[in-house]
Amino acid sequence: MSALMSDPTLGVLMWASVAAFAAGLGVVPRLIRGTLSLGALGWANALAAGLMLGVAYLLLTEGLGEAYWAGSAGAAVGVAAVLLTRSLLGTAELDLNALHDAGPEYGYQVMLVNTVHAAFEGVAIGAAMSVSTPFGISTAVALAIHNVPEGMVLTEILHGRGVRTLHAATLAVAANLNQVLVAVVTFALVSAAPAAQPWALGIAVGSLLQLVLAELLPESYHQAGSTSIALVALLAMGMVVGLAGVGP
Repeated sequence: MSALMSDPTLGVLMWASVAAFAAGLGVVPRLIRGTLSLGALGWANALAAGLMLGVAYLLLTEGLGEAYWAGSAGAAVGVAAVLLTRSLLGTAELDLNALHDAGPEYGYQVMLVNTVHAAFEGVAIGAAMSVSTPFGISTAVALAIHNVPEGMVLTEILHGRGVRTLHAATLAVAANLNQVLVAVVTFALVSAAPAAQPWALGIAVGSLLQLVLAELLPESYHQAGSTSIALVALLAMGMVVGLAGVGP
């Protein structure tokens, strides 16, 4: 523990790892209840979206401070990075609601989508850790909780492709491991060049908002309808902001 206190990079590594491994807990609902309904997966996506919105809001209000221009430019880069990545990987038009009626390759494509999500979440953790350790820890914890419902959806999709439950949980964790590397690299870069901090925070905010608005929420609406989804997402966002104690 003393080593973690004296070396902040080890702290980033530890908390980013906690967030990544939390994805494996997404298998618990299936172990308890068996096959999950499309509506339940919609609420899970809404919960993940709300938590991500809460993290983006805190990064914007707590982290950026007066660095509006650099933060805005970084946010534009984050949005562009998500769009470009989806285009290059060929997942821009992927239907993420096909639980049982798609071919075996569909599971690999969804794994790829989750891996991309995890990378941008890693940027958020690394950038938040560069602001302060407590802020970074709260960001990592919020994203760890976010990874549980996201892992729940992924494991359900993989199970529909014939993957055994515990193996699906392992794959959910594997899809998030790049989150750890990206968090450490982001933290190291910002520590070496502090002027890059608002850019990193902006990239995190822009990418998270793009993922929520263009992927998670549309999926949720398709799976469970708009009213319950909006309520779940707002409650999740409020929980993150409230627990962080925004304001003096």
